[in-house]
Formats: sequence, structure tokens, C-alpha cells
Amino acid sequence: MDNYQQPPVNPGVPGYGHHQEQAMSPVISIKEWMLTTLILIIPIVNIIMMFVWAFGEGNPTKKNYFKASLIWAAIILAIYIVVFIIFIAAAASTSMG
Repeated sequence: MDNYQQPPVNPGVPGYGHHQEQAMSPVISIKEWMLTTLILIIPIVNIIMMFVWAFGEGNPTKKNYFKASLIWAAIILAIYIVVFIIFIAAAASTSMG
């Protein structure tokens, strides 16, 4: 009485018999993160290095982190510009009246 049927294999779902050969990025060491943080403390150099780490060769995890950081920086800069324009327009309208 061997009526047991194995569930079908779904090749698109991880864990269901499908083992994708995917290269893993090496773990970024504490020493490397400490050096990265130290470089980010230095004005002007930090901005340049964020672009280097985001778009240069290197660890994909670090590249993605700095791409995301640059996107956040651009969003914050855009908000600051909008607030500054509103502030200048409000100051100009009160000084003329």
C-alpha cells in the first residue's frame, strides 16, 4: 500500500528542490566598516567616496548601501531646496508689503 505521492517541484520557489547557483558577496569585516565610517567623517571626501563606493568596483552589498544613501541624500537635498524656496518667497512677500 504505497500510495504516498511526493509534492510537485516548483522550480521558481526557493526551497522546493530548486537550488540556484548564486555567487555570495564576501562579508564586510568590522575593520572595513570602521575604516569606511572614519572616511565618512571627513567633509567633502565623504561625498566623493560615497560616489566611488556606489559606482566603482567592489563588494555589491557596499555598492547597494551607498547607492541607497545617495538616493536618500538627494531626497533630503530636494526637500531642503523646496523649504528654502518657500522661506525666501515668504520673506520676500512680507518685506514688500
